[in-house]
Amino acid sequence: MELENIKRVYLIGIGGIGMSGLARYFKKRGCVVCGYDKTITPLTSAMRNEGISVVYQDEEDNLKVSFLENDPETLIIYTPAIPKDSKILNYFKSGGFSLKKRSEVLGIISKGMYTIAVAGTHGKTTTSSIIAHILKDSGYDCSAFLGGIATNYDSNVLFGENNTMVVEADEFDRSFLTLYPDLAIVTSMDADHLDIYGDRSHLVESFRQFVSQIKEGGRLIYKQGLDLKAGKSYSANILADIQAVNVKVKDGSFYFDFKNDNIVIENIRLGLPGLHNIENAVAAIEVALHLGIEPEKIKMALATYLGVKRRFEYILKNQNHIYIDDYAHHPEELRACIQAVKTLYPDKRLTTIFQPHLFTRTRDFAEGFSEVLSMTDDLILLDIYPARELPIEGVDSSMILDKVSIESKQILSKEQTLEYVKTSKPELLLSVGAGDIDTLILPLKEILNHD
Repeated sequence: MELENIKRVYLIGIGGIGMSGLARYFKKRGCVVCGYDKTITPLTSAMRNEGISVVYQDEEDNLKVSFLENDPETLIIYTPAIPKDSKILNYFKSGGFSLKKRSEVLGIISKGMYTIAVAGTHGKTTTSSIIAHILKDSGYDCSAFLGGIATNYDSNVLFGENNTMVVEADEFDRSFLTLYPDLAIVTSMDADHLDIYGDRSHLVESFRQFVSQIKEGGRLIYKQGLDLKAGKSYSANILADIQAVNVKVKDGSFYFDFKNDNIVIENIRLGLPGLHNIENAVAAIEVALHLGIEPEKIKMALATYLGVKRRFEYILKNQNHIYIDDYAHHPEELRACIQAVKTLYPDKRLTTIFQPHLFTRTRDFAEGFSEVLSMTDDLILLDIYPARELPIEGVDSSMILDKVSIESKQILSKEQTLEYVKTSKPELLLSVGAGDIDTLILPLKEILNHD
């Protein structure tokens, strides 16, 4: 399917962060864009305000007339998270329409473009958004498909006037194998999505396949310690080909020096906390240098980078309370997040609210979650957010709670959590998870704001 021929696009699961980016992209191209999702969210409401039609009932009757007949100018995009018995999905399947996964469509869009692809079980959204911001802020320019809302642009998709594209390469369902990048970054290869891969060795094999698809003459940049070859390694405070050195914290910001074989950039300020984010920035700087962007422009861009919504996002910061929200949903992401909070606020008591995401992930990593969550002072666990999965017998939040070593720990409902915060008024609060825990953000902010 050629991009030029597409006139109408329907997205099943349009409310997802990646799907909504595609919806906005095709709307910008002048296509008729419609879609279905099961719940109203700020993102689906924003798209409706942008002229994208969104319905919330999974019924064929809700389809617009222009999508009722199969047509070579019509593209149907679906997410694997959509249930197989979806009526809208099956209407298009039985009608012989051209159905593509989000990853396949990204493959089509990136064809013929200079593609910078960021892969990794965690770190890819922040890294890709830093790269995109440096390219935009420096005047180099790019288009970008991001896995989160970039705060600087209040969007998950950026439009550029040149031939450069930044894209997240998603390992879920081996989606990233539809991409053939010019430049690839691999941030991490921790065991994850074991419901898809079975074990870590198959996941690693998939990453190696992705890396093998880098175009001839292209380049690989990967986190030091990953079992990959033929590229350049990067790290922070650890010996690597590309590194951050002299890392220090001053007035709530992290500062560091960048160093590779050819260049040193001193005293770079990054508003995002944590060594893991400095590592993400190091990879982004190397990409920018590879593209010929001047070091001073890179340094200025990093100083103005505001992060991604739900990636170590300050919801409230006043004399009485600090409230941070993060999307972390894997033990290693949680570890990095909690360590960053503890580094910034070593003297404050940390209350963490965590919503486990997926039954399979909880089952596979219960021990890892328990170990990391024991680093907090007070822990509230919500019930597991199932997403695409059906319950698994014997798998619930108590699997994690039972192994957490701190005394102040409990499982609460969302309503009970709000009551707890109202009563305990924590000085330092962290909410984490990839499910619908974000529905608690505004109520929690309200409660703490009125204290």
